[in-house]
Amino acid sequence: MPKLVRDRIPELFGGRVLAELSGEAHAESLRAKLQEEMGEFLQSGEPEELADVLEVLHALAALQGLTPAGLEHLRATTAAARGGFGRGLWWTP
Repeated sequence: MPKLVRDRIPELFGGRVLAELSGEAHAESLRAKLQEEMGEFLQSGEPEELADVLEVLHALAALQGLTPAGLEHLRATTAAARGGFGRGLWWTP
């Protein structure tokens, strides 16, 4: 079954590249990959899966014209204004 893979996977493991996606098809495949990688992290809890999630987030950010540093800047700005999730607050309005 064809799926989105990291750029070097065909070089490392063979197989056949069916297409090089762009535009909305690329964005859609990255969103699906994000769900896949999040599911793998939620199931395993392994830090390597979080790294995979971050890699997909960086690719999605690039489609929005953001570098990893630009994405981090947005995250830090929001955290400064609203806080992070470190305290584990469970809230009800």
